[in-house]
Amino acid sequence: MRSTSRHILGSVKEMIQACIQCGTCTGSCPNAFAMDHTPRHLWQMVLNDRTRDVLTSKTFILCSSCYYCTLRCPRGLPLTDVMGSLTRLARTENPTGFKKSHLFYGQFLQSIRRHGRVNESELMTLFFLEMKNPLLPLQYAGLGLKFLQKNKISLPFVEKEGSHGLEKIFEKVREMENQA
Repeated sequence: MRSTSRHILGSVKEMIQACIQCGTCTGSCPNAFAMDHTPRHLWQMVLNDRTRDVLTSKTFILCSSCYYCTLRCPRGLPLTDVMGSLTRLARTENPTGFKKSHLFYGQFLQSIRRHGRVNESELMTLFFLEMKNPLLPLQYAGLGLKFLQKNKISLPFVEKEGSHGLEKIFEKVREMENQA
């Protein structure tokens, strides 16, 4: 583990040092049922220096940053910020474990940037191309057909005229990420 990563993990540990393991964060999390480690369990692993278990967890992918855990924490801990820091650290230290979600997220943002909203057909096509796995689309074919039948996506995508005005937002986020 790099020294920068140790520093980030150390600062995360300081942020949750006062955790009393009450479970309010887990009870508040709308996605806890699907996580491999609940938020409370994740905090315990961080406090016990179980770095490898923390960085290979899939909990980060499922965090929707809803801030329920932060708002309801009786100790006032910045748990959503901690989850964000752990996500960034895990992507750095375990890039293969996060390749799929990182590529999907990147294509999702690019679609919004280009169109002002998500173009589902383009998003999935570019995602599948980046994954370089010719069998991957077959795993999603049934879901795609259901979406088409229910008019949740349409082919072809018709884009509205005009600028979307999102470029300033993307520039500000890039600026903020570079400062972090």
